[in-house]
Amino acid sequence: MIRPRSVGFVAIVFTVVYAVAYVIAVWKNVPVFTYHPITGAIGLGVEKPQGGPAMYWFGWMSTAAIAASAACLVAALVPERVARRLGSAWAWVVPVCVLLFFAYLLRGYFLR
Repeated sequence: MIRPRSVGFVAIVFTVVYAVAYVIAVWKNVPVFTYHPITGAIGLGVEKPQGGPAMYWFGWMSTAAIAASAACLVAALVPERVARRLGSAWAWVVPVCVLLFFAYLLRGYFLR
């Protein structure tokens, strides 16, 4: 199977945008939906707990996936000569920076 050269570019864009969008979604608490495991209910946006803990993680991942997919649609329209300028190192550098940011954000759990 022959793949277009722009697939690598779109994959890098997805990786970078997903990581950044996930950080923003967690930091600003912007989930697409909230899951309540005790009741089995799903609500749009941020909801208060209903008889147990509310799980925002699935919503944060969905928020990041929607943002990254939208960025990929735009990235697919970028000309090949422009796409070649983006180095593949960004697919590693940005997620590592995101991990360091989360380590900083959750430092209270590590330093008890």
